[in-house]
Amino acid sequence: MTKEEVLNELRMAKSAHIGWVQRAKLVISGFTIEENAIPVNSTECKFGKWFYADGQRLNYIRNNPVECLEEIEQFHFKLHDMYVNIYKIYYEHGKVGFFSKMFGTKRKVTDEDELRAKEYYYKLEDISKELIKLLNTLERRIIAVSDKEIELI
Repeated sequence: MTKEEVLNELRMAKSAHIGWVQRAKLVISGFTIEENAIPVNSTECKFGKWFYADGQRLNYIRNNPVECLEEIEQFHFKLHDMYVNIYKIYYEHGKVGFFSKMFGTKRKVTDEDELRAKEYYYKLEDISKELIKLLNTLERRIIAVSDKEIELI
């Protein structure tokens, strides 16, 4: 792979992450978002699929300490863990009707639930900001190494 291809993949993964966070925001803002549009599992979102496949090759870049990817992974886990709280508020199936279960739509939430969901989202957003900082650091490290080095990984 060329350096440009690696950078493009990283940027697309970062963009996918940002889109995932924005869909979570739409949920708490009252928009109807299908349940499966925001994967709960960290390996099922687009960012996670990249991270656990092509992203792992970045461990072999000379100036990228292994701790960097480990830290990215930890923030990614925290992000999904926080989203689980929002997911339970809006998509928990114990309190919805047959058609809602069938089509994966949101359930009605109380004002109190909505406030809790917003609090979870603000925490999720903070975690996301830290994750993006780490991804930006990773991007700078990739830019700093030679094209030839990248082609070897």
